[in-house]
Amino acid sequence: MDSEQVMKANKALSTPIPIAIFGSFATLLILLPFIGLTQRTPWASFFSILTEDSVRSAISLSLIVASISAFICLILGLPLGWILARSNRWWVRPLRAIVLLPMVLPPVAGGTALLFALGRRGFVGQKLDDWFSITLPFTTAGAIVAATFVSLPFFILAIESSISDLDPDFEESAMTLGSGPTRTFFTVTIPMIRIGLITGITLSWARALGEFGATITFAGDNPGRTRTLPLELFVALESNPNRAIVLGMIMVTISLGVLITLRGRWVGQK
Repeated sequence: MDSEQVMKANKALSTPIPIAIFGSFATLLILLPFIGLTQRTPWASFFSILTEDSVRSAISLSLIVASISAFICLILGLPLGWILARSNRWWVRPLRAIVLLPMVLPPVAGGTALLFALGRRGFVGQKLDDWFSITLPFTTAGAIVAATFVSLPFFILAIESSISDLDPDFEESAMTLGSGPTRTFFTVTIPMIRIGLITGITLSWARALGEFGATITFAGDNPGRTRTLPLELFVALESNPNRAIVLGMIMVTISLGVLITLRGRWVGQK
């Protein structure tokens, strides 16, 4: 390649000034809040705040709720993701829209819907209360249900994408050799979509950990039972700003850890 071709290539790859300007503004819009949070962080009392009973309780409860929610997403989302990826039935498209609805639905609206469905006077919750004495609203179980409701679509999207990218010839070959559908699913499909599984579990866990709107609407704000990390942060904003900042830094750190773990797989990078 001669010098003229090199100059043309460099010119073609250079970023147009308007794009660079608006791209910089977009970057600043995202970075500035985190810079402000870092600047206001009370580093001298950071670890003492972490050891406070209310903070430790919120962190441990959040980890429990998010972990159980991610496990439920795995159990329920894996078969549903396979159906969405492999089935050609007419009802798959409307089903996909319904399944992904919690991703775009305001969390408070989702919590309200859960309350009218699974609350004591809800059409399902009333039966659970009358027949089995099971009450979900304003309990830890309710917080898990709310977290699962908003995080399940993230897991399903990751699984559907992984299964859609998987060549069905592998599964067909296994069944041709005598493996049944169930055995093929567990011995061929799941091992080949393990990256999608890891991505889905990580995303759903992170989403459940940061859930606020549906949790406070459906499960309430009960310290030790439903007051997860985001709810503790919200309460601390009015009573103890330094504690709120520390909790915010914890959530930012966890989010960065999730992004580092996924590395670009969410946007399709190899």
